[in-house]
Amino acid sequence: MDISYDFKNFFTSEIEYKTSRRSFLKCMGFGTVAVALAACKGPVIKSIPYIFKPESITIGEPTYYASTMLDGFDLSCVLVKTREGRPIKLEPNKTAKIFNKTSARVQASLLSLYDEERLKNPYIRGKRTSWKVLDNYVVEALKNISRKGKQIVILSSSYPSPSTKNLITDFSKIYTNTSLVIYDAISYSKALDASKDFWGIRALPRYELSKIELIVSFEADFLGDWSPENLGFSYARSRSPRIGMLRHIQIESNMSLSGANADLRIPVKPSEAKRILAELYKAISDSEGSKDIFAQRLAKEILSKGPNVLILADGDKESYALSLLINQKIKSNALIKNSFILSKESNDEGFKNFLYSLKRGIIGALMIFNTNPLYSFSESEWLRKAIQKIDLSIYFSEKEDETSDAVQVLAPIPHWLESWGDANPVNGIYTLIQPTIRKIFNTRQFQDSLLIWKNIKEKVLPFRNYYDYLRKFWEKKILPKSTLDSFNRALFKGWVEIPEYISINWNTRTTSNNFRTEKKGKKGFEIKLYTKIGIGDGTQGNNPLLQEFPDPITRTTWDNYMTISSHDAKKLGIKNWNVGDGSVHGHMVNLHMGSVKIENVPVYIQPGQAKGSLGLALGYGKIKGKIAQKGGRINAYRIYKNFNILQAGIKIEKSKGIHDFSCIQLQNTSVGRNSIASETDLEIFLNQPKENWNKKEKIYIYNGNITPEGVTIWSEQDSSQGHHFNISVDLNSCIGCGACVISCNVENNVPVVGKEEIRKSRDMHWLRIDRYYSTKENFESLSKKGFSEKNISSEPRMYSNLLKPDKNPSVIFQPVMCQHCNNAPCETVCPVAATSHGIQGQNMMAYNRCIGTRYCANNCPYKVRRFNWFNYAENEKFDFHMNNDFGRMVLNPEVVIRSRGVMEKCSMCVQITQTSILKAKKEGRKVKDEEFQTACSKACPTNAIRFGDINDKESEVFKELENKRSYQLLDFIGTKPNVFYQVKIRNKNNDVLL
Repeated sequence: MDISYDFKNFFTSEIEYKTSRRSFLKCMGFGTVAVALAACKGPVIKSIPYIFKPESITIGEPTYYASTMLDGFDLSCVLVKTREGRPIKLEPNKTAKIFNKTSARVQASLLSLYDEERLKNPYIRGKRTSWKVLDNYVVEALKNISRKGKQIVILSSSYPSPSTKNLITDFSKIYTNTSLVIYDAISYSKALDASKDFWGIRALPRYELSKIELIVSFEADFLGDWSPENLGFSYARSRSPRIGMLRHIQIESNMSLSGANADLRIPVKPSEAKRILAELYKAISDSEGSKDIFAQRLAKEILSKGPNVLILADGDKESYALSLLINQKIKSNALIKNSFILSKESNDEGFKNFLYSLKRGIIGALMIFNTNPLYSFSESEWLRKAIQKIDLSIYFSEKEDETSDAVQVLAPIPHWLESWGDANPVNGIYTLIQPTIRKIFNTRQFQDSLLIWKNIKEKVLPFRNYYDYLRKFWEKKILPKSTLDSFNRALFKGWVEIPEYISINWNTRTTSNNFRTEKKGKKGFEIKLYTKIGIGDGTQGNNPLLQEFPDPITRTTWDNYMTISSHDAKKLGIKNWNVGDGSVHGHMVNLHMGSVKIENVPVYIQPGQAKGSLGLALGYGKIKGKIAQKGGRINAYRIYKNFNILQAGIKIEKSKGIHDFSCIQLQNTSVGRNSIASETDLEIFLNQPKENWNKKEKIYIYNGNITPEGVTIWSEQDSSQGHHFNISVDLNSCIGCGACVISCNVENNVPVVGKEEIRKSRDMHWLRIDRYYSTKENFESLSKKGFSEKNISSEPRMYSNLLKPDKNPSVIFQPVMCQHCNNAPCETVCPVAATSHGIQGQNMMAYNRCIGTRYCANNCPYKVRRFNWFNYAENEKFDFHMNNDFGRMVLNPEVVIRSRGVMEKCSMCVQITQTSILKAKKEGRKVKDEEFQTACSKACPTNAIRFGDINDKESEVFKELENKRSYQLLDFIGTKPNVFYQVKIRNKNNDVLL
């Protein structure tokens, strides 16, 4: 029986053939029955055991499936972990050649499968119907539209599926007036158009940064969503401290994730960034020089590195073209030749032609697939009225949203974890999507609908469903060119590679200086529209894990806001301030752009924001979705005119409202102390002894200064036998992306608590990523001004105003979890011994012993323990995924759900380590180093977090421990943590550009 069948058809066939209860249970199993019950909003009261256990499933053991996460914005090759037919975790498929990393959004997309607001049945004109009735309605309408000679348009987001495109071609042979229009909420069209002009192919270039010594980025957040492919891994490799270490210069208006990681960040308005880029091209070009001093200095540094340089740009088409021309001129070796990214297909011109046809009334049928234009298109009200006039409008969607109200036919589609499919993200690389759970609701894939509506006789094309079509397509078009001999082998691997090269000789491409000179900007502010690493384009806006994910830069959750510089804020009388309960308040403004007015926009004063510029995140402001409505209410797509992320002529005026931010970090600096997030310069690292830049703190006692190891109340524990686990965190590799945070949440059943609890500092994240700004002032400079370093150290709050972030601070990210101290302060104060130290180095929690005194949290210097103020599961006050039977299907059965009144924290994923140990023991062998993993170490796209056994002298974590950059957080207090960090090294090069 095909796994792609829906429940209704399955049950119908079972009734018709009078299948026995025994066969029914054998086919279904406990997991899918439980999900079916949950989908009907009925609690799972009785377990239904297997009568005959399926060979692929062992009770209590996970099963993994290779698949591809594809939702129109994100794409990733993943391994799906299932328990008894229920997906509970996503891991990166590291065997894949490309797109083999996961992000916070990819990790969280699992929860969207268990969204109780998903559509459960098809609808026609707002009334529930059956698929048979819907099919008859649609086919009859399509025939009438074809007779009238009107157009049939399929409006889709980027969906790089070769089988789906082939199916649309087959569909257009029956309905010859059919066309496909690509519309993405966040358009990549300008970059694609520049590539088309430059190489003759409408695709995005791929870059490898590991051999690059200098990268200069103009407004391009390449560590964020600038490129569809994650560049974090190769970036981190190139940042390994050594001679020739990558130097990163970021020229931008907003403080982005890339800017926060830069060695030198130069805040300028967007128009100024483009001007500098044009001047740089002139300075490097042979035909014309530049009179701009900064461009000359920058060009000199670029030319000194030869081809080991990469220039990136974002904004309009000309900015992309300029960056490509400069890279061509310097013969940059960062480009991966003959390999291009095909996952983005945005076409602004095609969408404009569609709007023109819509306006003329020549479109008879519109099928909208995997995109929500009435939310993301700036002229959404006009588009709504135009769609409502069409003869036939069909919306293929997982849930109700802004577009669903405007169409006649609502055809619910399954989640990607319930679907079949394929993708061609890079030329020569093909990936597969396979269902890891039966369809929970009465949904049907878009491709299955097209097959039915094609109405082709079985003798011509014997495809019962899309699975058959997909399999035949691969067996005919893809597998013969690969090394795999069967479709099942391709499914098992998840991807295949075939020889498919695009030969481009870009070094002989002629250049041109015919670029428009920048005109004086419009009056008012310039604004950059950006995407947060958590919410993205808003596709997963109804996901509570992502709404509560702290933004890496501002450290706020559940919010959308406008960022502004302190200089401009002061001129407008705008302030942010802390209040007595520990939360942050701020003023709001009304934003004007032409005829568009957005009222009461919260304002966040962002250190490093360029004067005269503003920032506003896309992806918020949805009017549908219980969770999305609780998040930020400002929809920035309203000013996303002409698909340009940079807009000018913005006017703002202070409004009367006060906004309550839900910010989890109020202390923005380390108050000048280098013992927390330690950093130094590359020149010092290479030329000075460790004692100068990574000195070990000493404490003073009656007979002199000694190291903390010399003073302890603890008896030494013999940890040389068996395993002793440590975690290494490389601050040079950590880019602050937060994939580890979401991975930890999903693996360990960390609850979502909501905005109000966050405001009370009651967040439950077991792992946080602290963000610290550097300051111009430090202890040495303050001492020269007469301030006492001793007083500043002992009373940092009193003097913190002297150490505020400057107008362009450096940024450092530091992941902090339970440090699993060998001399743990929490253990000495627990009155019931609920927390204790394990022989393997982990600080353990016995939840059923904890009585909630919170002494341990008070005595923890790292503040990593979380207290359960409430029962977050089955509690109406916390109406998130744990409050309904369906949402709780995501919970990991290997990790207990903590009850009210107990402390919880990082356990070093003891359930994963013990599984690895038991597996090796069962197989009679030693555990391999790579088998020891935690949720955070597996998810980290840059390998900044490493976990392992330091008793294994060949392990990676032991080598990291021996590295001269390693240090322990607050080691001078003598806690002896089992988590250690690697000092961050910056390649400042004495900032010769300034």
